[in-house]
Amino acid sequence: MDRARRPRSVLAVLTAALLAVPGITALSSAARAADADVAVNGGFESGLTGWTCTAGTTVTSPVHSGSAALQATPAGSDNAQCSQTVTVQPNAQYTLSGYVRGSYVYLGASGTGTTDVSAWTQSAPDWQKLSTTFRTGAATTKVTIYTHGWYGTGAYNADDLTLIGPGGSGTTQPPAAPTGLRTTTVTSSSVGLSWSAVTGANGYAVYRDGTRVQTVTGTSATVSGLAASTAYSFQVTAVNDAGESAKSAVVTATTGTGGGGGPSDLPAHALVGYLHASFANGAGYTRLADVPDSWDVIDLAFGEPTSVTSGDIRFTRCPVTECPNVESDADFKAAIKAKQAAGKKVLISIGGQNGQVQLTTTAARDTFVSSVSKIIDTWGLDGLDIDFEGHSLSLNADDTDFRNPTTPVIVNLISALKTLKAKYGAKFVLTMAPETFFVQNGYQYYGTGKWGGQDPRCGAYLPVIHALRDDLTLLHVQDYNSGPIMGLDNQYHSMGGADFHIAMTDMLLTGFPVAGDPNNVFPPLRPDQVAIGMPASTNAGNGYVSPPEVTKTLDCLTKRTNCGSYATHGTWPALRGLMTWSVNWDRYANWEFQKNFDAYFG
Repeated sequence: MDRARRPRSVLAVLTAALLAVPGITALSSAARAADADVAVNGGFESGLTGWTCTAGTTVTSPVHSGSAALQATPAGSDNAQCSQTVTVQPNAQYTLSGYVRGSYVYLGASGTGTTDVSAWTQSAPDWQKLSTTFRTGAATTKVTIYTHGWYGTGAYNADDLTLIGPGGSGTTQPPAAPTGLRTTTVTSSSVGLSWSAVTGANGYAVYRDGTRVQTVTGTSATVSGLAASTAYSFQVTAVNDAGESAKSAVVTATTGTGGGGGPSDLPAHALVGYLHASFANGAGYTRLADVPDSWDVIDLAFGEPTSVTSGDIRFTRCPVTECPNVESDADFKAAIKAKQAAGKKVLISIGGQNGQVQLTTTAARDTFVSSVSKIIDTWGLDGLDIDFEGHSLSLNADDTDFRNPTTPVIVNLISALKTLKAKYGAKFVLTMAPETFFVQNGYQYYGTGKWGGQDPRCGAYLPVIHALRDDLTLLHVQDYNSGPIMGLDNQYHSMGGADFHIAMTDMLLTGFPVAGDPNNVFPPLRPDQVAIGMPASTNAGNGYVSPPEVTKTLDCLTKRTNCGSYATHGTWPALRGLMTWSVNWDRYANWEFQKNFDAYFG
């Protein structure tokens, strides 16, 4: 049939027939007026307000109408989706429409309660309208609308997205801007805020220096991860189903002095290394007294559990049958005191590759605290390093908020570490050495609650780091033995060169949206809290980089020079330093790692 010459539609025939029936009339203008555009900021004139995007920004050209449009670029395993959840009426008809440009661009709706729908175009070199309709289910009050591109097909644009149908809850206006914003408690790394409640708001968004950093349901918040002695500005908006209010008036606060998170007598740039104290391998046994003075923090590897879930940690020194040159306990204690007298920190590291620890109960938590305390007291140590690997930390499927974790092994670990910090006070050194899988991989995936089927260890360290960020002396993520990890440039980075270390460290110092949620941002750490974990030699683990690549990494992060393909989001001359596995392997390699550190930082 010639599509240009269509017969009168069945719908038109039925409509004419119905109008002939007494009592049946055309839709009145009043009934039609009940339909409205229930999408928020569909023209992107207010930036990405109302939208949750895995990638994307607003541009002023090209636009379909107005002064802005969405532009997003799919990369890696991300299709650059932008979505928003709107309030709708049950058993109601809705039409979703919008204009797009690009290849393989989609517009759709999910959670309809009936049949989820989408429309797409294979190629739209200029603006093309997409449209689809759906009917909501009998109990449906929320629907998610979205647009996205396709993997590796380049940037796409979207503009003037509308969802026309009956309004949802009667809420047609965003709330008023909050008033009464003020600061409360200010520390060296955090600022507390409070404000007056806004009628009709069901949540609030907090902005630091113009960037949205968190959302809350109450009228107070604490913004953490700030640099000491630094001025910040803050604003708050109110949010409801119709959208986001204008921003409140600005308040400013300057954080206090002092490092926080541990003793202030660490050098400005520190070298951290693990010492094989309970075992020997191809690197051989190194006596503590023989560790050169270049090493500022020495982690004794390892304290290990008597069983996975007991919480009972024991530190057993390397037996003479395995380590013929091992020193006596008395000499070992004397070496610890000598290092401390020279300004060095000696810690017990818990875990390692073979020491899986799961504090599944409060009893295990309490045993962990008492047994670790015994090790610290017996040997006169300065603190504790947490090196949980394997499946020690895994998130429950419904644990999607890193600020309020519910998984017992995580909740109990946080409680145990806070108890130890309180017991030993300000001089207690607390460090952590998670793998990239547990930290930066949270940028894409966070457990299984948000991304079904992903490994529940993805990002599982984030709640621990966040809860202890004011007590944390150093975080030195293991940038080795790692698969490719996506950076803030939405590109995958692999081990073997400076770019990997630059991208992974930039994420820690810039902060990043967890599981791609721009409303759930993991705040940045202070640069003095961050050291970069690297293998000391080719024998020490996958991911070794040569001294020139180490220097390139440090140049880029501390001076913003000698950078490669990854563009950092800042310059951090106060970056604390480097961590390596291990002192023993560096000795085996003629102290190459240590010598390069000394040459760089003096």
